[in-house]
Amino acid sequence: MGKLSSEMRFHVLILICFFLGCKQGKRYHDLSQKDLKEVPVNAMQGILNFQSELNEEFKDPEVSPLPDRYRKNFESLDFFAPDTNFIAYAQLIRTPDAVPFMMPTTTDRKSKEVVYGIAHFTLKGKKHRLEVYQNPELMLQEGYEDYLFLPFTDNTNGEETYTGGRYIDLRIPKGDTIVIDFNRAYNPYCAYNKKYSCPIVPSINSLDAKILAGVRAFEPNPK
Repeated sequence: MGKLSSEMRFHVLILICFFLGCKQGKRYHDLSQKDLKEVPVNAMQGILNFQSELNEEFKDPEVSPLPDRYRKNFESLDFFAPDTNFIAYAQLIRTPDAVPFMMPTTTDRKSKEVVYGIAHFTLKGKKHRLEVYQNPELMLQEGYEDYLFLPFTDNTNGEETYTGGRYIDLRIPKGDTIVIDFNRAYNPYCAYNKKYSCPIVPSINSLDAKILAGVRAFEPNPK
């Protein structure tokens, strides 16, 4: 997969989701360490860029998870208002001895994952921790050597957000601090189309908090 143009994307679309009956493979876009470092400096614009990029992808019939009946009238996903209070600067404690395991998905397929590390952070005065995962097979592919997967659930699920939780895409940091921008939390493809197979968020990654950031629940309204 080639590198992106100079108009670097801030969004890495859904991981480890396979479309049954179509192309088999993972849908990713490239994201450099440079992009991740720029988030704290240009946080608000980065969030807006993320939203714009995601909307464009959902409009594109080549990559959109939306069925045609929803996509043809699609204008925008429903996002929470950008809020930099939902950007966490987490301490990443790596777990080099972690053993790979098979993560269940919404179908019979299972995704091979390993816990790359534990992210410890404070959000609105409350301490949290989340496991961050790496796919041993995917990391062998060019462009994804440092890709990390962060699925999570929170107290908005089933109300403001998708019942099954949301995902955030990350890259391995050079140091022991990793930026988690919940404004970039997005729904798995199966939130839009049941033909997709998406990893189920491990129970350990349940946040006892309302993450009012990122993509809201999808409510189709075809005309």
